[in-house]
Amino acid sequence: MRIRQVVLLSALVLTSCTTAERASLRPATSSPDLSPARERFEVRNVVEVVRVLAGEIGPRETTSDAYRRAGEYVARRLRSSGYRVTLPAFLVPAGLSNLVAVPAGRTFNVVAEPPGFDPLRPHLIVGAHLDTVPQSPGAVDNATGVGIVIELARLAALDPPSIPVLFVAFGGEEARVPKGGLHGSKAFVAALGAKKRAAVVGVIVIDRAGTGSRVPVCTVSEASQAFAHEVLNVARRVHVPAFSCDNGSSDHVSFDRAGLRAIRIGPDDFREYHTPRDVPSILVPAQAQRMGTLIWEVIRATV
Repeated sequence: MRIRQVVLLSALVLTSCTTAERASLRPATSSPDLSPARERFEVRNVVEVVRVLAGEIGPRETTSDAYRRAGEYVARRLRSSGYRVTLPAFLVPAGLSNLVAVPAGRTFNVVAEPPGFDPLRPHLIVGAHLDTVPQSPGAVDNATGVGIVIELARLAALDPPSIPVLFVAFGGEEARVPKGGLHGSKAFVAALGAKKRAAVVGVIVIDRAGTGSRVPVCTVSEASQAFAHEVLNVARRVHVPAFSCDNGSSDHVSFDRAGLRAIRIGPDDFREYHTPRDVPSILVPAQAQRMGTLIWEVIRATV
């Protein structure tokens, strides 16, 4: 995969964040809009998804009824943008999730294919996990990531990029001691044959997104660092503050282990992680804007 150079300034990208940004749904602009008219990443749509998932539905442990309702909500949103949505099921083991006993059972991913999608032709995958630990409403971990996925899917439907994008909300990401986590992404990768894997030119996973002031672009192995470098080049060209990092604790790991180029956008560090205080009010919309804008520019620049 090659990412073409992006030279347009993005008026929606912020280079700093303040306490006031937490309450604002409209990101400030720092320069005139010099870009041609086209669809823009709208952070208010992400905030609405966070309000529903974390504010109304709340904790979404992957075998729970709340997770089922959350998955149905995400599926409706993606279908409304014209995607073919499926809910492939898989099994998760019993164990302890953040020190709380959780049962074995069936859960599902939410997979959205654009019209005419051919899994044997080159495409990107963009995803985020939908489940939470039992104690947490999961606004930043990870309703914000799911909201960014839904908003990117809306944009890709209105302004189709050069390369198709498959959008996924993963279940079963949170660890279940002693068997670990990443169950949804593992099931997704296991279902891919060799030809389908060869068609995946890059994977972007969004996790723990929405409280910082710079965008983490993380990898788990050297094999994915070239992809991360390309993403960081796009960040510089569109003036999104970003940095490289190592991280091996989210769904990008499942793809990397299968030999695919995969990065994680996140994690942002925040005190409310895995607690009942991970609620919509802690989201910094400006950070979600930065992350979403960067990924959208990467999608548009991929050929």
